[in-house]
Amino acid sequence: MSALADDTDDESLGSALRRSTLLRHGVFFVALAAVLLVATYLVSPFHDYEIAGVAIYTIAAAGLTVLTGANGQISLGHGALMMIGAYTTSVLLQWRPGLPMIVTLLGAVVSTGLAGSIIGVAGARLRGPYLAGATLALAVALPQIPLHFAGVFGGNQGLNVASPTAPAALGADFPNERWLAWLCLAAALVTLFLLANLLSSSVGRRLRTVRDNEVAARLAGVDVARTQVLAFVISAVCAGLAGALFAYWVSITSPTGFTLTLSLQLLTAVVIGGLGSLTGAVWGSIILIYLPVLTGDLASNLSLSSDVANNVPLAIYGVVLVVAMLVFPRGLQGALVSLARQLARVIRMRGTVLPAVPSAPEQ
Repeated sequence: MSALADDTDDESLGSALRRSTLLRHGVFFVALAAVLLVATYLVSPFHDYEIAGVAIYTIAAAGLTVLTGANGQISLGHGALMMIGAYTTSVLLQWRPGLPMIVTLLGAVVSTGLAGSIIGVAGARLRGPYLAGATLALAVALPQIPLHFAGVFGGNQGLNVASPTAPAALGADFPNERWLAWLCLAAALVTLFLLANLLSSSVGRRLRTVRDNEVAARLAGVDVARTQVLAFVISAVCAGLAGALFAYWVSITSPTGFTLTLSLQLLTAVVIGGLGSLTGAVWGSIILIYLPVLTGDLASNLSLSSDVANNVPLAIYGVVLVVAMLVFPRGLQGALVSLARQLARVIRMRGTVLPAVPSAPEQ
């Protein structure tokens, strides 16, 4: 009877997971959090620092995935939105050094959410290259503000931000880099969980409907302008959260950290990883962190001159981007999904038992 009860419980749990997307995502992200928690113990503090960087870029790239991949709006100004979040955190800490981290993160989310709503309303009438040009102007112009208001934002020198220290309960020898990695991973997992459920809901279907055909969306009763503004606000909130964590990660907030290059890198990460895929945003963020490290080591090992060595990482980065676009037009995630389907098809074919050929009847 106990075995029958266990089988019944397993079947009910499986059916509940199949019915509830929220429960299925919850189980997946809890399991992923446990794996990542163990992984941070198996690496050095420097690698924990890199893991924190991957988590930060994942948050920003996931928000851009919602805007560009799910809703079809091209943004070249997400580095500027990250700057708003970073400076909000830095200014709050300058005024009140003892503010809890959760308060500064919420402040960054609110400020970038307001900025995203303003930009979204202004850009709701723009399409394609016109919207890209408007956000490009934002990415170029916004980093000039701290230079003109140096008394508040620190000018070129920027504002120092103290990295969060690990609680005393974790022990005196617990690395602060690991604690920062935990905080960034927790923020990234919560962000991905919320966005995954959002894209699976009616809101996500409206976003994709507007992306595919605005006329059809209007005929179906979808408010196109409101949907586009909502996508921009969601994306801006993610960028603001990433920017706030970025300030803690690099321990300083200055205009040089939020140039146009950052916005282009985020868009590149989304495209290489897989446009419209949250998992693709993770792959793209991993490339953003680890590819410069690998190319920098390669340049130093080749014993090249300083001028050439400084340009080798950029050249390799460009080659990787071109090759990825040509070989994997659907991004890395699309390529992995296609490969998994092909392997599953091969396994099913090999597992199929062909019927035996009947022998001829004896005469």
